[in-house]
Amino acid sequence: MSTTCNDDKLATTSEPVFEENVWIVVPAYNEGERLLATIASLREHYKNIVVVDDGSRDNASDLAVEKTNVWVLRHPVNSGQGAALQTGIDFALERGAEAIVTFDGDGQHDVHDIDNILEPLRQGQCDVVLGSRFLGNTEGMPLSRYLVLKAAVLFTRIFSRIRVTDTHNGLRGLSRKAAKRIQITLNRMAHASEILDQVRFHDLRFRECPVTIRYNEHTLEKGQSSWNSFRIVAQLFMSKMMR
Repeated sequence: MSTTCNDDKLATTSEPVFEENVWIVVPAYNEGERLLATIASLREHYKNIVVVDDGSRDNASDLAVEKTNVWVLRHPVNSGQGAALQTGIDFALERGAEAIVTFDGDGQHDVHDIDNILEPLRQGQCDVVLGSRFLGNTEGMPLSRYLVLKAAVLFTRIFSRIRVTDTHNGLRGLSRKAAKRIQITLNRMAHASEILDQVRFHDLRFRECPVTIRYNEHTLEKGQSSWNSFRIVAQLFMSKMMR
């Protein structure tokens, strides 16, 4: 059963947090200057950052190496966000990560939410922490996106039988135990639902934590349309039938 982070107990700090065993995984595809801004905000608080360039056609990842000195891994072709996350998670585990946070490269997440995501993992209270915009805040979210996301939550509760308030949120925290057990096989956007399936399958303890999501023209363009949502549902059905 899910629980929710307590904002009073999990207050963020303005002091830099440099923890050797915490890794931030940032999947990126044609994010341009947004990626550099995202990395800059992360570098103020976290030391171990790995960007997975998923076959981008721009030079943002090259600039990331030049200007921010973070790890950058590159897929030769665009393989999807699920594949990028798995590449980054495997890399972090190989380097001894005890906690891994996934963080989108397009600027929609708030770096100050990460410490609240990490705190239950530090305390050993759960294995997975899931960011939820519906427990937290959204800025600039159109009604159409709201309805699509709420439909995804309903689908997950019915077919995956896991009670969450936000299904497709890229800000999440994994303990080392969870990161080793969860294996993402659905490369495209259906990976978010697959992760929840595996949380339930492996009986991993999870919490939801309020986070802020900021929408802009770019994030809405790259996000899920209604048609893509139907494609995700079809992909999930196929994956369940093949198990």
